[in-house]
Amino acid sequence: MSKKLFVEIVSPEQELWAGEGDMVIAKTVDGEVGVQPGHQPILALLAPGSVVRVQGARETGEVRAAVHGGFMVVTLGDRVSIMAETAELAEDVDVERAKAALRGAEPEGSLVEDEDAQARAARARSRLQAAGASA
Repeated sequence: MSKKLFVEIVSPEQELWAGEGDMVIAKTVDGEVGVQPGHQPILALLAPGSVVRVQGARETGEVRAAVHGGFMVVTLGDRVSIMAETAELAEDVDVERAKAALRGAEPEGSLVEDEDAQARAARARSRLQAAGASA
C-alpha cells in the first residue's frame, strides 16, 4: 500500500475537512506548490483567492476548497495543514451567491481599484473555481 498524506483544511471558525490524500496542490504567493508524501517541511503563505486541491482523497477522489489568505504547513511525518483566513469546500459553495458577490465587487465596465473590492472579487472567483462554475 502506498503512503498517504494526512491533510487538514481549517479556518478560524472550523475544521472544514481532514483526511488522507495522495497529493496537495496549493497556490502560494510564490507560485503553485504540489506536495506528495516525503516532501520536505515548508511553510508557505497562501495566495488570496485561490483553490486548494487534495487529490486521491479516499471518499471523493478529490477535495477542493476555496481559500483566501493563510498558510500551508508541511511537516515531517507527511502532514499538511492548510490554515486559511477564510475557506469553503467546493460542495458548500452557493454558486448563485458567489456570482452575485462577484458582480457586486466588479461592476461591469469599471476598473476596480479599491483593495477591499478586489479582495471580495478574488474570494468570489475562488469559490466559483472550487465549485467548477464559471463567472
